[in-house]
Amino acid sequence: MFDKLQQAFWKALTPDLVPDEVKVAAEPVAGLSAEIIAALGGVANIKSQQPVALTRVRVTLQDEARVDHQALSVAGVAGVMPIGDGVLHLITGLRAQG
Repeated sequence: MFDKLQQAFWKALTPDLVPDEVKVAAEPVAGLSAEIIAALGGVANIKSQQPVALTRVRVTLQDEARVDHQALSVAGVAGVMPIGDGVLHLITGLRAQG
């Protein structure tokens, strides 16, 4: 019970950094271009993806070491924020919507 209370507290303070319980299964057409998916290590490396804001997408990866940061930059990702436990926020601009 304390863990749920603590998670709710941090979710209220930092809604972008605490993941929601419900996650969207990774699909190549669900908001990420083929170049970004390839730079993240392919569809098999993506556990889930979720739009966080108008300009960001949260992805959870099987193996964070397979990410090609240079290819992400070439694909149009302005920045990558590692959150931990294989979770990354991709700063994609207004293309994160869809």
